[in-house]
Formats: sequence, structure tokens, C-alpha cells
Amino acid sequence: MAKAFGSARHKALIEFLVQRRKRARMTQAQLAARLGEYQSFVARLESGERRVDVVEFLELSEILDFDPVQAIRDLRKMS
Repeated sequence: MAKAFGSARHKALIEFLVQRRKRARMTQAQLAARLGEYQSFVARLESGERRVDVVEFLELSEILDFDPVQAIRDLRKMS
């Protein structure tokens, strides 16, 4: 199994989350506040320095209004 950091799937996940945040017209600081975190937390997620765990992914899906199951399906299709 390939490492998740720097993989095509990891990059696609980051791009997806950034797009969803921007579509919601939220800054990193606003998203962080909704998550109960600091802005640097979101910055590390979006830069790829930190992985998103499943609980955070579910919270992000609620805040950014996306279907987490479909997002995972789309990521799984990537080779």
C-alpha cells in the first residue's frame, strides 16, 4: 500500500476540501472556529502536513455540506 501523504488520493482529498470550503465562502479561520480548532489546524490539513481522521472528515462533511460516502467513493476510484 502506498503512503497516504503525497499520494494522488491524499492530494485529491485536500483539493476537494479546499474547494468545498471556498464554495461555502469560509476562511480557514471560520472553518477552524466551527471545528473548535485554530486556523493553523486547517492550514496544516490544507497543506497536506496533517491527515484528516474519519471523525474530522464527518464533521467537515456536515459543516461544508457534502456527502461523505460519495466523497469516499470518488476517492476510491482513483488509481
